[in-house]
Amino acid sequence: MISDLVGKWAAADPDRVAVRFDGGTTTWGELDERIRRNANGQLKAGLRPGDRVAFLDKNHPACLETTFACAQIGTVNAAVNFRLAPEELAYVINESQARLLFVGPEFLPVVDQLDLPKVERIIVDYEDFLADDGEISHEPAAGDTFLQLYTSGTTGYPKGVMLTHRAMTAHSRNTNALGFTRDSKVMVPMPLFHAGGISWALGALWAGAEITIIREVVPSAMVEQFRHVTHTFLVPAVIGFLLDVPGEITGIKNIAYGGSPIPTPLLRKALERFPVDFYQIYGMTEACGMFCLLGPEDHHQPSLQSSGGRPVDGVELRIVDPVSGEPVPVGELGQIQVRTEQVMAGYWQHPAETAATLVDGWLNTGDAGRVNAEGYVFVEDRVKDMIISGGENIYPAEIERVLGGHPAVKEVAVIGVPDDKWGETVKAIVVADGDLDPAALIAYSRSRLAGYKAPTSVDFVEELPRNATGKILKRSLRAPYWANRERSV
Repeated sequence: MISDLVGKWAAADPDRVAVRFDGGTTTWGELDERIRRNANGQLKAGLRPGDRVAFLDKNHPACLETTFACAQIGTVNAAVNFRLAPEELAYVINESQARLLFVGPEFLPVVDQLDLPKVERIIVDYEDFLADDGEISHEPAAGDTFLQLYTSGTTGYPKGVMLTHRAMTAHSRNTNALGFTRDSKVMVPMPLFHAGGISWALGALWAGAEITIIREVVPSAMVEQFRHVTHTFLVPAVIGFLLDVPGEITGIKNIAYGGSPIPTPLLRKALERFPVDFYQIYGMTEACGMFCLLGPEDHHQPSLQSSGGRPVDGVELRIVDPVSGEPVPVGELGQIQVRTEQVMAGYWQHPAETAATLVDGWLNTGDAGRVNAEGYVFVEDRVKDMIISGGENIYPAEIERVLGGHPAVKEVAVIGVPDDKWGETVKAIVVADGDLDPAALIAYSRSRLAGYKAPTSVDFVEELPRNATGKILKRSLRAPYWANRERSV
């Protein structure tokens, strides 16, 4: 159980360092006590099993402490993406029905502008919130949700992915494949509202490893900190930034990456520059993170460098026809499905979308790919229209909803186009109703969406291509931009 994790290591070695952050350290014993104090603070505030709290800040140990505290008393940490625009922040916090909201001081001015009728209390001074230490009597069940991570959906609104003790325990066990041990020193630079941040941290702590939490990514500082860590997880865009930092890379032994496909030229440059073992992770939030892994040896086989690897222990993977749902022969393209204990309980308050995603025990990934005879997975396209830019999942429907509100936009389709730095960036293809300046439309979207979701370019057309039933043919719109590319993602 996730609720037992810290207590186990605190009993075994209370004075050993568990967490490093901003020059300070927290031992396992201190971490165990702080988690109980957070849990008792929640109980003192009147929270009960099933209640949500929300956490809005850049990376901070308090987010982990809150997550573990929720695991102990049956509440749920709804970790909020701090990059969201104010309107999006209000939607997520209200949709989560969080009764308490933990806010980093720099985000308080934004929160003060939001209408949050369901929030009973906003906590800015985290240390003052912590209550007296005391034993916790609640006994959580394996199927209880303790963490809720938000991912955008095809409806254009974010959905809360409910992650349980059973799912995260299975995922944390599988991170052993990354070489975590009690002697590992693991850097956590990715956001804790993201599976690449919090699931990575929980996996390292599961092994009893020491973690270093990075508040925000500064490539030059990270290279210096590599001297003191053994493992880290990065999105491909950050690997690209690190390649621009001069000097030698020393100390670190393992770099895992994922969140978006990595361009083959970038991977080959990284293999030349970094004297480390590389692990490519393929997975998704709905499965706590990783469910396939490409190991260090495989990285030196050119034919496998574009593969997402093979399923980790306890994961079944198959390729099915997207329409019939029937398995296809080895080597044929279809939708990737997985079956594993790591899978979410469902989407919070979205039963219909849960039913469409979890079918007969299988998780529909929305990715199109194939598996070769040796069991390696190759992701080649997406069944859905999702765009992945810098490791962030972006759904066109959300952007189309916003752009469609502009008085000069008659119709709009949003697609992902290739970008050497981010993998993909957002392009809006617009049928205008009157005069419309591209820069003005981009500014309009930036005022209503997180910056990474806003289009970086706008094209104008007389009409959008459609099939016989009237559906916009996004594949036709994307094709010219992806011509002569190895993959369509």
